[in-house]
Amino acid sequence: MKKNSFVQGAFIATVGIVLCKLLGVLYVIPFYSVIGPIGGALYGYAYNIYSIFLSISQAGIPLAISKVTSEYQALGYYRLKERAFQLGKKTLFFFGLIMFLILFLGAPFLAQLIIGDVSGGNTVEDVTFVLRIVSTALLVVPLLSVYRGYLQGHKFITPTSISQILEQILRVLIIVIGSFLVLNVFRLSLRDAVGTAVFAASIGAFASYFYLVFVVQKNKKQLVKTTKAIEEPKVSDRTLLKKILVYAFPFIMIDIFKSLYNTVDVVTLVRTLVNGLGYTPSMAESIMSVISTWGLKLNMIVVAITTGVMVSLIPNLTASFVQKDYDDVRSKINQTIQMLFFLAVPMVFGLSFLASPLWTLFYGSEASLTYGTVCYQYYVFVALVMTLFTSTMTILQAIKEYKAVFICLLVGFFTKVLLNIPLLYAFTKMALPSYYGSITATILGYLIPSFIALFFLHKKLHVNFEETIRRLITIFEGTILMIGVLYVARFILPFATSGRIESLFILILYTAIGGSCYFLFMRYNRVVEKIFGTNFKKNKRNKIVRKG
Repeated sequence: MKKNSFVQGAFIATVGIVLCKLLGVLYVIPFYSVIGPIGGALYGYAYNIYSIFLSISQAGIPLAISKVTSEYQALGYYRLKERAFQLGKKTLFFFGLIMFLILFLGAPFLAQLIIGDVSGGNTVEDVTFVLRIVSTALLVVPLLSVYRGYLQGHKFITPTSISQILEQILRVLIIVIGSFLVLNVFRLSLRDAVGTAVFAASIGAFASYFYLVFVVQKNKKQLVKTTKAIEEPKVSDRTLLKKILVYAFPFIMIDIFKSLYNTVDVVTLVRTLVNGLGYTPSMAESIMSVISTWGLKLNMIVVAITTGVMVSLIPNLTASFVQKDYDDVRSKINQTIQMLFFLAVPMVFGLSFLASPLWTLFYGSEASLTYGTVCYQYYVFVALVMTLFTSTMTILQAIKEYKAVFICLLVGFFTKVLLNIPLLYAFTKMALPSYYGSITATILGYLIPSFIALFFLHKKLHVNFEETIRRLITIFEGTILMIGVLYVARFILPFATSGRIESLFILILYTAIGGSCYFLFMRYNRVVEKIFGTNFKKNKRNKIVRKG
């Protein structure tokens, strides 16, 4: 295995995660045709609740273990590093088991909370069934996260990326093939098909876990190799475990609060649309499926960029922080924001512009004519503000500003809770789609705490964002140029979204035109070299030459 620099690690992790998310998006084309919008809502109910329990049991652990590992590695405390790894495995197995039991036994109560007295769609029994099935993943995913964090802390990004791809391939195959066989071969119910789909999370996680165990065992000598003769401090297991949990807790809270945003919609959106705004249960659940499942799947491609950069940022930023290299800390904070926006801004605006052919490609023209396209044109911007939110919260955590993290999380969550229902009614009175109110509440819930975090970084670490702002202006200029060119192209070649083949052609053509315009503009302004470094392109070119 070979260690990766910050930019290299971010690139490898992002590529791996984007591939996983692409698989996670592509499978919804056949999956949607198999289970439909009602099955999609049921699938979304299961995964939104599961994600909360997953966050409690393990969400912060990969980054916490990565942070502890990189910190002790930088200080030369190699035995402490290995003890932290072993403690992490034991602790996460215990937490995962507890969360499994709570979700499995508490599924009926949660199902009643979700469905309530709404009839005409999924039942309480259906939701209970899928929640119990998906709970089995909690027995292995926490352990898997420890291994990923351990390797990432050593700056070995490639094995974790491979494990994610392996997990996703198996999961997608089981979801698509399994749900099809259950409905069309074995002639079982829609509930059984969705149950099979959510169980795929467990199978994929087990396969990925055994792969990483093999990698760690095979490279054990390299991982425990010491390069410094340093007397390590005496630290008890209790103190070491406390350190891991202190590092993990803010990460867990970040993921929990992000999941709670969707949970607010799960609990309030359908009921408000049906009982207060005159939507039928079928219409309301179709809208809910866009926000909780189908639109969220497409947004994950954008969010994957954040995840990839964060995987590389944590060990690098932690190492610089513990060594008190604050100039490098400030530099990496600015570089992180610039990298994320360089990639995310054109993607989000492009996806919004191409919402109609995109939705038709994945879910069919019939779905586009109802709520899919109109809802997703706006909902995609949630991915952009989520990218900023996740990066700023992670940076605050990495520099141990936990109080600031919790303040931002609480502000964001209460913004979402307080505005969600009022904005549903407000958008209705403005003769706009009612569900735009819920989406707006989510956007504000991410945006406001992000600005608070940036202000805090400026005051606390004296981070100067002037250069970042100048580059962001250039990025938005390039994006506006891209959208302008696409509008002109639309007059010459209008969208023909009557079928998937036409939609695929439109997407490929418009992506090539828009992407070329954007990157030519960025190259003309030398933004790539300024953000990623002049050596990045040279290193990539040299690797290609050596392979050739």
